[in-house]
Amino acid sequence: MQLPDHLSQVLQKGQGLSRRCYRGRFAPTPSGPLHLGNVRTALLSWLRARLNNGQWLLRVDDLDTPRIRTGSIESVLQDLRWLGLNWDGPVVLQSRRRGLYGSFLSTLRKQGYLYPCRCSRRQLEGATVYPGTCRRLHQDWGLKDARLPSWRLRVVEPFATAVGDVVLRRADGVIAYHLATSIDELALGINEVVRGQDLVSVCAAQRAVITSLGMTSPRYGHVPLLCDSSGQKLSKRDHATGLSSLRDRDQEAAQVIGELAASLGLVAPATAISAEELLEELRERQDKLTSLIVGADSS
Repeated sequence: MQLPDHLSQVLQKGQGLSRRCYRGRFAPTPSGPLHLGNVRTALLSWLRARLNNGQWLLRVDDLDTPRIRTGSIESVLQDLRWLGLNWDGPVVLQSRRRGLYGSFLSTLRKQGYLYPCRCSRRQLEGATVYPGTCRRLHQDWGLKDARLPSWRLRVVEPFATAVGDVVLRRADGVIAYHLATSIDELALGINEVVRGQDLVSVCAAQRAVITSLGMTSPRYGHVPLLCDSSGQKLSKRDHATGLSSLRDRDQEAAQVIGELAASLGLVAPATAISAEELLEELRERQDKLTSLIVGADSS
């Protein structure tokens, strides 16, 4: 596609950053306090960046306003600092980048890459790939039955069969996760994404968006999820334990880092170790960490 000069420059700058060194990121949603599963993923992502003598960025995915809880961003920053997981550069808030996402969205629409979709969740229930219901219908972008449409990207093969046309703007006007995330990976020069195994399924959609922009995706690596005693993954929705409760019980950061590292077989059980100490221990056995990150060595 043909991008306006100012958007092309955004992507070119990101490419330049990506070529300089390893650039990873951690991107929590401030819908509540970090739980131990979030923290373990952050730890692995941070270790991967530091072992590659690279940079580790902190991006806060705060676009979905109804999900954001007051004080959650400050809580995330406090928890990471307490654990010694220092990030590089300023915190990136997606809520302050809506203009950038909107510019890409407008360009895609003007060049015919998008179409309006009025399919409801109920209509698509059970469908793992969008069937293209609205792809060939008359392009009516306005209100209909007091509702606006969502905006879908016309993906190219092989993404059409892998994921179907991706929503880039929701019907409520919110910039969709796949668009904002994909643009940020490119603009910030992220060349490897380390995240939880539960997000493997979003890779195809994000690769589809990035391909439509004529760019190459970062490497995607996925790490094991931390589960509770019943085998269920920890989640904010289930009120998984946050770090503030651990601090309230006078638990030290080194104990938390040691517990998480032991759960991955990186240290012996009951080891208290700081993030920096763990980093130094792993410098001589980086293969141990790499083996935990599925897909990290492939594009």
